[in-house]
Amino acid sequence: MIIECVNCTKKFTINSELIPYEGRTIQCGSCNHVWYFKKKKDDQVIKKSPNLISVKNEIKKKETLKKDINTKIKINNKLKRNHIQQKVKKGSEIIKYQTKSNFTFAKILSYTLVLVVSFTAFIIFLDTFKSPLYSYFPNLEFLLFNLYETIEDIKLFMSDLV
Repeated sequence: MIIECVNCTKKFTINSELIPYEGRTIQCGSCNHVWYFKKKKDDQVIKKSPNLISVKNEIKKKETLKKDINTKIKINNKLKRNHIQQKVKKGSEIIKYQTKSNFTFAKILSYTLVLVVSFTAFIIFLDTFKSPLYSYFPNLEFLLFNLYETIEDIKLFMSDLV
């Protein structure tokens, strides 16, 4: 017998003797979805009973059977939820954290401070080794002079602001 999962439509081959006439709950091996499966012999029962009253009785039986199946499914789902909740240890629940914004004034200030210190260290390094570097980079003297003048202008601008 071939059974198709109602959730992921994957087909499985199952021995038909494992499923009784009343049906049973089945779990998909692929997506773990659980549903109630019943063999399709309902049409044969109606064809065998020519009496209209027996057909109505059969329909009523089917309706009560469907109600019973729905209540069984609800009970099974509640039991599974309770079973899962019992397995979860206290303190091991999944907690969803909301990420906070990484944009803070303190971070910007610290990055700016690191940038200024690094730039100052680079200028001190260039000033210390300017004579040997002139032989490798002939235009470095002109660039360093312009850099020093720019720094002096910024310093004067800042002192005027205060």
